Amino acid sequence: MLTLEKFEEASEVVKQVTTPTKLVYSEYLSAQTGARIYLKPENMQHTGAYKLRGAYYKISTLSEEDRNKGLITASAGNHAQGVAYAAKRYGCKATIVMPTGTPLIKVNRTKSYGAEVILHGDVYDDACAYAYKLAEEHGYTFVHPFDDLDVATGQGSIAMEIIQELPTVDYILVPIGGGGLITGISTLAKMLNPKIKVIGVEPREAASMTAALKAGEVVELPSANTIADGTAVKAVGKQNLPYVQKYVDQILLVDDDELVGAFLDMVENHKMIVENSGLLSVAALKQLDLKGKKAVCVLSGGNMDVITMSSIVQHGLIQRDRIFSVAVLLPDKPGELVRVASIIANEKGNVIKLEHNQFVSTNRNAAVELRITMEAFGTEHKQKILSALKEAGYEPKKVGAKLY
Repeated sequence: MLTLEKFEEASEVVKQVTTPTKLVYSEYLSAQTGARIYLKPENMQHTGAYKLRGAYYKISTLSEEDRNKGLITASAGNHAQGVAYAAKRYGCKATIVMPTGTPLIKVNRTKSYGAEVILHGDVYDDACAYAYKLAEEHGYTFVHPFDDLDVATGQGSIAMEIIQELPTVDYILVPIGGGGLITGISTLAKMLNPKIKVIGVEPREAASMTAALKAGEVVELPSANTIADGTAVKAVGKQNLPYVQKYVDQILLVDDDELVGAFLDMVENHKMIVENSGLLSVAALKQLDLKGKKAVCVLSGGNMDVITMSSIVQHGLIQRDRIFSVAVLLPDKPGELVRVASIIANEKGNVIKLEHNQFVSTNRNAAVELRITMEAFGTEHKQKILSALKEAGYEPKKVGAKLY
């Protein structure tokens, strides 16, 4: 069972390895919601995620004999780094099985803490099954990323810190993957103040906790296909479900497209890199009426590789009409290109790329195609540019924007 005494113990133990993550007040999100929104930046932990808390506390509870057998776990990346770092602190061997699609930054950082990394399977569940097999073959001690109450207790130290810093908090929003984080946070939060509302947030395409609550038992999803790779879990922990049923007030679902926008907001307004799973809590804010309330969004991690980051930024800019492309037909004669460019410049549009296709028509004198990719301030500005082109006699045709 999860007890207050264990939570208090864990909160002290994890201080040995965690970085203090003081709440960050968000003027931007507060203005959007009419609430006082705070961020709990676990992306700033040494290992880039909250997972270090549960891993370290769990390993601290093991006997020296169990630690000396060597530790093994499966993880999409954040728990891997937590176990690897904790194992290094305790001087024991760690083997980590990760899905083959795990971002390179997570693989390399896990190796940097001295762990052996094995890539296996498409998603976490595949990696986990293989890790159990290796544990049985070699006698390793398995450290589960979420279906373990000691791990959940370590994660609950986040709630202790939130309430100590903001005793009057009304809502805590928590990302859900396998359920260890929300089990620890919701249980301790309700122990300390039953009035606090704890809201879980899942990616819509990997809503394994929602499915479990609906069925009244853990069920396995056919797939967990989401850009929120840290929460792409087909089945939640059996030990976690009863606590979620008892202590979590509501679970919200977020689409991948909403995470793209949330990433852009976090970079531009808070100068923070937060991975897609860590942004679930922020993306879900618009679904709640929080006017006049104090809410904390747990940013669970920030381990994102640069290639993924650049792709997310590009899609976010296109999604918000800050980058768009149009095609116009114009006669193939001197001055036409300058004329189009002048119209765009007069409307303060910024041309990023031009593609001039002379072969769109058999009659080049009648029409060649000019594809223009440009930067705008948003949807309203985009419409002004399109209107100006139409008034000049062109018929701009919207085409898919690409920056490459």
